[in-house]
Amino acid sequence: MWLLLALSIVSVAIMLERGWFFFSLRDDLAALARSLGDYLRRGEVAEAKRLLENSPSAEAAVVVAGLVEADRGPQAAEEAMAGAAALQRMKLEKRLVYLGTLGNNAPFVGLLGTVIGIVQAFDELGKAARTQAVQGASAATLAPEAVMTSIAEALVATAIGLLVAIPAVAAYNTFQRLTRSTLANTEVLSRILLAHLKAEPAAEGGAS
Repeated sequence: MWLLLALSIVSVAIMLERGWFFFSLRDDLAALARSLGDYLRRGEVAEAKRLLENSPSAEAAVVVAGLVEADRGPQAAEEAMAGAAALQRMKLEKRLVYLGTLGNNAPFVGLLGTVIGIVQAFDELGKAARTQAVQGASAATLAPEAVMTSIAEALVATAIGLLVAIPAVAAYNTFQRLTRSTLANTEVLSRILLAHLKAEPAAEGGAS
């Protein structure tokens, strides 16, 4: 039971840290995408880069990596953004494995405590039976109390296991959804930059 309580404290700490991390990445991505497209259409690459660097979002950090390599062509920019996206994914998924593992295994730890408690309960019952055989029927009244106390303590371990697991699973699923959403938004901004870079050679060819 103490193990479960310690794991629960660590779990809450991770949930708070991840919650603050995702909160710090918030930005108006729709407005950011519009402004990025406008700057790129006007050829104001430096302004577009400054706009993204001022954004706290993970999506902007990925596109900045593409803008740094934009002068080397669309392929270089795409590869740079793929690498930056992989780095951001690692940051977004940091410590989530702990929550997923705890959510899956905390009920089993609680069940182990329950099994141990029931074994102890039957052990108490066996001791009471031996005592009854030696001392007579007066000791029999002690057996139900000892057994019920041990079983109650055992069931508490299962309850704590579930109480630890349910918030961990809920937080894990929430953070995974936010990670997928962030990566999808990253793809949107990346495509805006790539569309601009791939359109430039076509425009130059048409002008010639």
